[in-house]
Amino acid sequence: MYRISARQILVIALGSALFAAVAVLGFQKASKLFNPFSSALNVTEPATITDPTTASDEQNNIEVYKAVSPGVVYIQSTTTVRDFFGLFSEAREGAGSGSIIDEQGDILTNYHVIADAQKLTVSFGGGRNYPAKVVGRDPDTDLAVIRLLEKPTEAITIVSMGDSDKLVVGQKVLAIGNPFGLDRTLTTGVISGLQRPIRAQNNRQIEGAIQTDAAINPGNSGGPLLDSHGRMIGINSQIESPSGASAGVGFAIPVNIAKRIVPQLVQNGYVQRPKLGILPRDVETLNGQVRLPVTYGTMILQVQPGGPAANAGLRGLVQTEDGDMEMGDIIISLDGEKISNTDDLYRALDKHHVGDTVQVEIVRNGRHMTVPVRLTEGPQRRGFNE
Repeated sequence: MYRISARQILVIALGSALFAAVAVLGFQKASKLFNPFSSALNVTEPATITDPTTASDEQNNIEVYKAVSPGVVYIQSTTTVRDFFGLFSEAREGAGSGSIIDEQGDILTNYHVIADAQKLTVSFGGGRNYPAKVVGRDPDTDLAVIRLLEKPTEAITIVSMGDSDKLVVGQKVLAIGNPFGLDRTLTTGVISGLQRPIRAQNNRQIEGAIQTDAAINPGNSGGPLLDSHGRMIGINSQIESPSGASAGVGFAIPVNIAKRIVPQLVQNGYVQRPKLGILPRDVETLNGQVRLPVTYGTMILQVQPGGPAANAGLRGLVQTEDGDMEMGDIIISLDGEKISNTDDLYRALDKHHVGDTVQVEIVRNGRHMTVPVRLTEGPQRRGFNE
């Protein structure tokens, strides 16, 4: 039998302790490397804000603004365009707001604030603008992350994230942003409604939006909607207004959506979503124009070459040898879930991951059939968003 002395046991114990300490330190560093938002995504609140249940409304407004506003920035985007004579000129494309979410100077904002921007600058409220670049963008949720290209002289204030799943109608909210370019403006109101569906610029439906009567105007986009503890519970995105100015109906993207996708935006630059690779058209928009065998579903107008649908043998609209047009396959269910329109298709796909195989029920030439489709990202091509 092999024997070890007490001294050897002590050496082994010390060595094991040292190894464990090094391993823990290495793991912590690796965690920060691969998930730099681990601290920013925690549900915390600024320590300088008095418990709202014991403070006056005015005191709460003042404390939230003082604690959070240094972390809200003004974003300006520009793009280069040709003038009438074919020369290049620089024209301002848009402006909005954003929230600093980590110590590296990463900023959360709306996708539409920075869409197609060729140059970005960020202001902390002073006279100096800092250059920035796009880190990741997600048109489907109208969210994006940009990053400062140089360290600011101003102190970094991180806007903490709350929990948008615990909101109730009537709850007080505060919005901080830069409407019409006015630096760090505070407006207050309440949550007017929850689970409102809104549309992104690419017409993708964003579910669960927060409706508020806090004044939101052009320039507020991308700024934080806060609770009375100073935690970001939404990202101000849209207003419903015939005039284009605040009419007391504004919408914010729930922060829990941001918490889910921000790590992917930072790591990959985009959100990995499974897609069928089709150009769809809702059947309900075609009924009355053409005769169809069903009154609901999503027709495939075109399949993306090399995409999941094409690989599975699904068909789009084709022209026959006689010159007639043959209707594409109509998707009516996915894994047993009824698909009435494209929004249903989005929701069904979002429940799956890249690599999953789903059973797609289609109607082809009046016949029902089910086709297994392995979901992949597929080649990226404009228009093929599903």
